[in-house]
Amino acid sequence: MSDSNAYIPPKVWTWQQGSGGQFANINRPVSGATFEQDLPVGRHPLQLYSLATPNGVKVTVMLEELLALGHSGAEYDAWLIRISEGQQFGSGFVAANPNSKIPALVDRSGAQPVRVFESGAILLHLAEKFGAFLPSGAARAEALSWLFWQMGSAPYLGGGFGHFYAYAPSKMEYPIDRFAMEVKRQLDVLDQRLALNPYLAGDDYSIADIAVWPWYGALAKGQLYNAGEFLDVAAYTHVVRWADQIAQRPAAKRGRMVNRAWGPLDTQLHERHEASDFDTQTEDKKQATKAS
Repeated sequence: MSDSNAYIPPKVWTWQQGSGGQFANINRPVSGATFEQDLPVGRHPLQLYSLATPNGVKVTVMLEELLALGHSGAEYDAWLIRISEGQQFGSGFVAANPNSKIPALVDRSGAQPVRVFESGAILLHLAEKFGAFLPSGAARAEALSWLFWQMGSAPYLGGGFGHFYAYAPSKMEYPIDRFAMEVKRQLDVLDQRLALNPYLAGDDYSIADIAVWPWYGALAKGQLYNAGEFLDVAAYTHVVRWADQIAQRPAAKRGRMVNRAWGPLDTQLHERHEASDFDTQTEDKKQATKAS
């Protein structure tokens, strides 16, 4: 049966700024800065500009894990980038990440600052820099394979399923059904792997787990897109076990808080400059408490 209301693509696509749903204002078909704004710089070797979305959480968990191992050179300042306000389009941020997406890291530990963007690249940079969470030999190949699996798979979960299920202006059966099928396939891929190994690269926790957990761990616990029942995530028992195991790590708990600016106040840490920040309230949180 034909659909008389079916969309017919125009000969040449043009940008309709009013379309796109809840996050339409953070997307545009051109790149580059829209205003001048320098990035703040703290006193630590590593400067992170981010937000506690799953991609941002990957990096803060990695940094907290490195510090927990005693790598003092992994001390960092984490600056909040409010993407809903367009801060990722400031000139300073674009210089750190020409793709205008969080997270962006500037490594100032050497003679010249080094920018690193894309969360997987940041994890790999830190793992190689500190010689941690990246095994050798066959396990290294396995860890990198799962790291790149996550980078390739998450857009189907986020921009695909998450957008159409949770954020699109209207519900549409075809894209929701299509992406739900793919996300469940991805969960099955993880579940079968984790049925054989405690962690994705084998016996040891690695950057593969740090990359995958903020996305698929949150999904498996029903914390992402409020889609746990819809996707029957409890059926993926090995993923749930793995997600719970990582969630109990103190560094993972801390990493989830950094650059978080929503949810209960005790789960938020808008900026992180010292380890003691986890024990105190930022000024933003104090003001929010007063307002409530």
